[in-house]
Amino acid sequence: MRGAGKGAPTPKRKEQEAARKRPLVPTDRKASKEAERIAVQDQRQKMRQALDTGDEKYLPLRDKGPQKRFARDYVDARFSLGEYLMFGALLFVVISFVIPSGSDALSYILIGFWVMFLAVFADVFVLSRKLRKGLTQKFGDIERGTVWYGSMRSLQFRRLRLPKPQVQRGQYPA
Repeated sequence: MRGAGKGAPTPKRKEQEAARKRPLVPTDRKASKEAERIAVQDQRQKMRQALDTGDEKYLPLRDKGPQKRFARDYVDARFSLGEYLMFGALLFVVISFVIPSGSDALSYILIGFWVMFLAVFADVFVLSRKLRKGLTQKFGDIERGTVWYGSMRSLQFRRLRLPKPQVQRGQYPA
């Protein structure tokens, strides 16, 4: 039986340091820069594709994780008034240019816009409560910012959301 030991002498410090040494600047800077540019371009392409397909491996950090996926699927499965808030605001701006500023019609339109805004606020409030309840039931402890992530996603027009919706309306996550 062999004695205890590793079977080879410990390398000298000088040898170890020499093995770790690399030049600060690559010898072929042009090739190095081109290789880095290609690597960054490839990484961006993978991330862009992941935003379309929902592939967890290449998603940006803000979209990664099972809780974020649950929040995305929950929000994408329901109809949200917030999707149409920007259209309402744009319509209000256009109408405010057409109608004279002193008329009563403009004040009614302004009241209508505020009613829509409050309805969207109430919708997001209800969504956040339901989302928090669903996340707690499924995962127990909720990651910080997940409910806010889902609430902000509900304010985006469905076709413009990234990562793209992976579920149909009414297809809530289990």
